[in-house]
Amino acid sequence: MSHFTNIETRFQNLFYLEKALNKLDITHKRQKKVTNLGTKSYDVDINLMISQENGHDIEFCWNGQEYELVADTSFWEQRDSITGFINNIAKQYAGEVIIGESQKIGFQPIRYQQNEDGSNTVTLQRWNEKKEPSFY
Repeated sequence: MSHFTNIETRFQNLFYLEKALNKLDITHKRQKKVTNLGTKSYDVDINLMISQENGHDIEFCWNGQEYELVADTSFWEQRDSITGFINNIAKQYAGEVIIGESQKIGFQPIRYQQNEDGSNTVTLQRWNEKKEPSFY
């Protein structure tokens, strides 16, 4: 019996979610979902699909606030558990958000380090008006 589970995440930005999946070598495809709101208006959401060999694919579906993971837990074929899978993506996603949003205000990443405890350390730099580096 097939039973889909929707798991909430904090992934709100498609660009950073795709970057995280790419960095983790998780192959995915975009899927457009069109919602008809009336006679001439419609809304297009982009979902991400991760294929599994057993044909029971995993999806990140936009619910209006975040991308939630939708999967049939009985047919999970990833090397990590569902929790581990989401946690790995969440760590990479957080790093992508920090770097991307920091670059918008003038910071540049100069070091990205994966620590033995599983955490990541990002070092950012921005030159101030006196052309001296500031580290954060």
